[in-house]
Amino acid sequence: MFNRPIRSIHDFLLSTYFADGLRITFGVLLPSLILAQFGMLKYGMTLSLGALCVSVVDTPGPIVHRRNAMLVTTVLITVLSVIVGLTNKSPYFIGTLLVVCSFLFSMFFLYGTRAALVGTATLLIMVLSIDDVRPWKDVLIYSLLVFTGSIWYFSLSYFFYRLRPYRLVQQTLSDSIHEVSEFLRAKAKFYHENINYDENYAELLQLQVGVHEKQDAVREVLFKTREIVRESTPEGRFLLLVFVDMVDLYEQVMSTYYNYNQLHDQFDQAGILSRYEQVINRIAWELDEIAFALKTGGTPRPPVVLTEDVKLLKEEILTLEKENKDGKYNTLGLIALKNIEVNIENISARVKTINGYFNKKEKKNLKNSSAVDTERFITRQKFDVKLFFDNLTLSSSTFRHSMRVAIAMLIGYLVARFLDSSHSYWILLTVLVISKPAFSLTKQRNYERLIGTVIGAFIGMGILVYIHDKHTLFFILLFCMIGTYSFQRKNYVVSVLFMTPYILVLFDFLGMGNLSIARERIFDTLIGSGIALLGSYTLFPNWENKNIKEAMLNTIRANMDYFNQVTLLYFETEHNLTNYRVARKEVYVTSANLSSLFQKMFSEPKSKQRMMTEMHQFTALNHLLSSYIATLSLYYKEHSFTLSNPEELKPIVNNTLYLLNLSSEYLIKNEQEQSNVPLIKSLQDDQKSIPENDMMIIEQYDMIQKVAYDIFKLCEKIKI
Repeated sequence: MFNRPIRSIHDFLLSTYFADGLRITFGVLLPSLILAQFGMLKYGMTLSLGALCVSVVDTPGPIVHRRNAMLVTTVLITVLSVIVGLTNKSPYFIGTLLVVCSFLFSMFFLYGTRAALVGTATLLIMVLSIDDVRPWKDVLIYSLLVFTGSIWYFSLSYFFYRLRPYRLVQQTLSDSIHEVSEFLRAKAKFYHENINYDENYAELLQLQVGVHEKQDAVREVLFKTREIVRESTPEGRFLLLVFVDMVDLYEQVMSTYYNYNQLHDQFDQAGILSRYEQVINRIAWELDEIAFALKTGGTPRPPVVLTEDVKLLKEEILTLEKENKDGKYNTLGLIALKNIEVNIENISARVKTINGYFNKKEKKNLKNSSAVDTERFITRQKFDVKLFFDNLTLSSSTFRHSMRVAIAMLIGYLVARFLDSSHSYWILLTVLVISKPAFSLTKQRNYERLIGTVIGAFIGMGILVYIHDKHTLFFILLFCMIGTYSFQRKNYVVSVLFMTPYILVLFDFLGMGNLSIARERIFDTLIGSGIALLGSYTLFPNWENKNIKEAMLNTIRANMDYFNQVTLLYFETEHNLTNYRVARKEVYVTSANLSSLFQKMFSEPKSKQRMMTEMHQFTALNHLLSSYIATLSLYYKEHSFTLSNPEELKPIVNNTLYLLNLSSEYLIKNEQEQSNVPLIKSLQDDQKSIPENDMMIIEQYDMIQKVAYDIFKLCEKIKI
């Protein structure tokens, strides 16, 4: 059941990463292989280069975006290959052109990740063409071959999409479900004895970032794919329903946040908490089964064992209550256990529902019970020229990044000219791929590039020394190519580790293979890494503490809107579920962004890490606030709890919003004296007369108000 290593390998082989690796390898290698049979390997290599450049922008996403990006890239690399080929005899002109193009194409970050990749691909063809001096007629032939290779890869990618149009959505949705299962496993660890709460909570926040990224990727391909949005096919409706239910399930998971320390103090001896851990891990395993079934096109087994485990857990809690005649256990503790069990029961019921969607007979009759206004869940990027000119200022992080890349590339070019290396473009390539908008990302990519290159170079040298059979070397080349392109988005260290032997073996096939090539690659990588890292620290650096205030404000505002929408569930008879879902999505997005930013700050120099303790408290409190609001929403959505007299809670609701709003004001301009805003008590004088459901809702509102107060008091101390 838990033979996870084998499952992980199988899962990877069915993933988008491996599919991309196979497609890119096939697209890049085939032109060279075919033309090599006719003694025209030189032309085949140029075709492969065009295919390689276009493959850079062929990342998962809506086919329309991928198609447009590949066509734009084709035009740009063709034009630039002509310009560079005709002018690369003049080092002064090429140096100027390199600076201008590096700045211009780095500014493409303004228009999103895919546009940034278009810029990277265009700079790639420029870097690889700088030292390739040839007659003007050969330049035109070279550019025509680059264009043809680009069109070849574009056609190949489009063909594979049309062959299986739903495949990418299935794989992306599967990855997002798997990420939620990992989040659940981290939650389960809180029920383990002697757990380090701080370490596990840090892991939880990191996984929260991963869940958001994967869910956002699903929205991108799901809601922007016309066939699915129109619900014209059973498969489209099925995928949409699974995703909507998984987002609801994640909200249920988010709501299970308690004082685990107190629970362990009370119930460790009873052994009940280990049962909770076991059941939650079982839910995670069932989600992995669903994720795997999506990739394989199979049907997951019904969660019979999970149903039995939940039933046994419920019976154990009832037994614990019966044995508590002497008051051994705190009543509030038992209530907390019951609440967690009920939530687990609801989560397992939703898992069972999602599992049922896979039934082939039911699949044909699936209908989306609650219409989703998909347009409100996706962000459309407008390619506005005005945006470009508006960002030509040092206050723009993208402008500073572009200036830094342009200067770093010029330094790399000058160093390469000075060294007069036969493969000096490796220095420029290293600078190009390592330079990222944020210092923390550049530092991480720098480390990964160095480790992968050094280890890969030694492996490559070992291959060339001990293996001389051309057929064996070809299969090694093929294996390394697939590894390089499969891991380039998943694990950059592994990708570079495969890339270096791949390049060394390729040079051997071209008759240029010797051990000095490996040493030169390591040397050039070290130079390029040094230039990129030094540039990120000294040339218009982007420190995360500059963005922290905006991220904190966005998180507070998102939680306020989420709280508002959940409150409307109790205060109004008619509900706009789309507004509620959009507010919930924004909480996930802003919380993940805040957590990601907080993690990046740890990679920056100590002098740039400001108020880290307060930041950690703020991140934790906002996570707690989101969890409590999620619990409040589930009381209504899952248990159909209602308030008999909602008006009595209005003072608490208004005070909670007032506290959060005041927190925002303090973050914007903290020049006021510290306030003494009171907490408003709920009307609980005669608790016996209040229905149990009402009491649970009132207590939840009290807890939310208390967390809002804690956030307010913390924001009073923070001065950014």
